[in-house]
Amino acid sequence: MMLRFLHYPLAFAQPRRVVDPLSWAEHIPFAFAVIQCHQPSLLVELGTHTGVSYSAFCQAVDSLLLPTKCYAVDTWEGDEHAGLYGEEVFQEFSEYHDQHYKSFSNLVRMKFDEALSYFTDGTIDLLHIDGCHYYESVKHDFETWLPKISERGIVLLHDTFAKEKRFGAGLFFEELRSHYPVFEFTHSYGLGVVAVGGKVSEEPLWELFQAGQEETVVIRRFFSILGSRITLENELIKTQGQLAEREAQILELQQHLENGLIKTQGQLAEREAQILELQQHLENELIKTQSQLAEREAQILELQNQKLEIQKHLQALENTFSWRLTKRLRWLRHALRR
Repeated sequence: MMLRFLHYPLAFAQPRRVVDPLSWAEHIPFAFAVIQCHQPSLLVELGTHTGVSYSAFCQAVDSLLLPTKCYAVDTWEGDEHAGLYGEEVFQEFSEYHDQHYKSFSNLVRMKFDEALSYFTDGTIDLLHIDGCHYYESVKHDFETWLPKISERGIVLLHDTFAKEKRFGAGLFFEELRSHYPVFEFTHSYGLGVVAVGGKVSEEPLWELFQAGQEETVVIRRFFSILGSRITLENELIKTQGQLAEREAQILELQQHLENGLIKTQGQLAEREAQILELQQHLENELIKTQSQLAEREAQILELQNQKLEIQKHLQALENTFSWRLTKRLRWLRHALRR
């Protein structure tokens, strides 16, 4: 009988942390299920990056209140496959980790080989290898950590179905098929599950490794659909966030335009008031000038009248003077006539 999915409903749970890169996100349902089914006492992850896979393991442990101890080993400096990144990646994940899982989990910031001495042989029930994906690197990590695996231990290898960037996890996983019971998920770059411990056959998870061809198709399809849901929901959230951001930008632009329009209208009203004031001033000046001109014309007319009066007086004066001057002449002329 294949893996009884309904016995492990945590596979349907909503993950709390889904961040870029999303290459592991679609394996989160299996991460939930394997923790609920296998219930490891000690879990170690080699290569954590932004913490998508490790957060899923820790969320399952936390939700089930398991006594599992968890360790994430990484330098948080990156490599050719994960890419090189800055200190902000570790800081962001470290803050999230300490807030949610610090009571049972530890972040071990060192190289994989350096961390070996911190773990006792035969104690790790679940080892997730997701470091550098060159064939030699994956093989080295598996072989050096193999003594640390317990009798009920399983190993997860990510990117077993990846074909680019000289990924060697798939090639090494094919070699493991001849030595251990394995199961491989082919979606989201692939995830290989290897039953390393001798007593895994006594565990409920053994049903996964015993799945026939038809059951394998069903299992892969089941977890692929659940994983796709996570990716789609994450993309939907991103799209909604982008739409909300665009709407906020549009609203801000509209507000800016409205404020600009109001400002322009205010400036136009101010200019119109200035023009009106100037027109009124010009009209007042015109009226004043016209009044002054009328006053000057009246003054000129008065002066002209005064001039005429003066001329009349002068004429009269001249007439009088002439009469006086010629009086004796008139008398003499009159006398001579007599």
